Amino acid sequence: MKILIVGSGGREHALAWKAAQSPLASEVLVAPGNAGTAREPRIRNIPVEATDIDGLIAVAQDLRVDLTIVGPEAPLVAGIVDRFAKLGLACLGPTAAAARLEGSKSFAKEFLARHRIPTARHETFTDVAAAARYLKDHPGAHVVKADGLASGKGVVVAEEEKTALEAATSMLNGEFGDAGRRIVIEERLIGVEASFIVLADGLDYVAFPTSEDHKRRDDGDRGPNTGGMGAFSPASAVDAPLEAVIRAHIIEPTLRGLKDDGHHYRGFLYAGLMLTADGPKVLEFNCRFGDPETQPIMMRLRSDLVALTHAAATGQLGKVALEIDPRPALCVVLAAPGYPAAPRTGDPIGGLDATDPECRVFHAGTRDKDGQVVSSGGRVLGITSLGATLEEAREHVYRRLQGITLDGALYRRDIGRRPYGVRP
Repeated sequence: MKILIVGSGGREHALAWKAAQSPLASEVLVAPGNAGTAREPRIRNIPVEATDIDGLIAVAQDLRVDLTIVGPEAPLVAGIVDRFAKLGLACLGPTAAAARLEGSKSFAKEFLARHRIPTARHETFTDVAAAARYLKDHPGAHVVKADGLASGKGVVVAEEEKTALEAATSMLNGEFGDAGRRIVIEERLIGVEASFIVLADGLDYVAFPTSEDHKRRDDGDRGPNTGGMGAFSPASAVDAPLEAVIRAHIIEPTLRGLKDDGHHYRGFLYAGLMLTADGPKVLEFNCRFGDPETQPIMMRLRSDLVALTHAAATGQLGKVALEIDPRPALCVVLAAPGYPAAPRTGDPIGGLDATDPECRVFHAGTRDKDGQVVSSGGRVLGITSLGATLEEAREHVYRRLQGITLDGALYRRDIGRRPYGVRP
């Protein structure tokens, strides 16, 4: 089978790396890919952007691609799966209508309320004055979210009314363009965060190992919100009984609700959860694999990714079981200076040719410039390792980081070190 991975980040590098290990894959194409995917055996970059659906259709037709796997959210929300399906091209992911679970926070909240799936108390606003009245009438900590796609950055956690109102005003006045013309304000939930990702074929699903990411840029969960500065798997706060609750009260009602609403959901579904004293509640949905959660999960996945995704695309997941490495895995993101507001790009990256059997270096924001790998985005690399223990995986990753050079680079030194494992 010829596989096309759509995207250019660390998630896509990890997916392509895993797909290339499959005996079912004759070739893995990545559009557009990055400097890391360009260096992988059995992987070839195709210079077509992830949002160029016409170009991707041409690639799939001209190169006779057997299955396309979509990494990022933007092409899903734009309807890539619908376009491919009309032409008889296999493309794994939800339709544009179902992808609104990620593309619109207000749609997701309405869906959760309608299907009685636990989430935070919330309201939707398009007017600053109405948002201000709501905040005054509901004192306490809130989370302010841009309704549309904002690359994981359109979220502000506000401890007091003033900060929440400033965030709401900024978003509604255009900070995130059209994505912030509508906002959701919700109560801030207290607990431990976890990520629960499944692969669904419309009827059945398989669950990947739990994971947890670190959204804030700086140590101690300080600094601005980002797309994710690191992740580890499994999430130590999720034991088997709690996983059963998550499946029964969140994942399965969500898939049933989608079906009842007329959406035959095929693809990855990511539930970002808060484990509260009242049980797990949904913070957000993503309609694709998380980034950087993909990197440690792919390190732990022993099953054939191509066989899994093909089964999902053809409605055969009921015949599949996942095989997972019992060892934990951890990923630390190396980011460009100025990230997330104004990342500097074009800086050379050194130390990538060193070999370390304990670690994989997944590229995210990189490109080739005259034979030199340089930075091309905010999140540049994701250094990832398995370990007999989470601490051993951490040691592998941070040791490998010491051998990589990028002027002014940012990375957190406490990934996997927050007080996990204790639920409220």
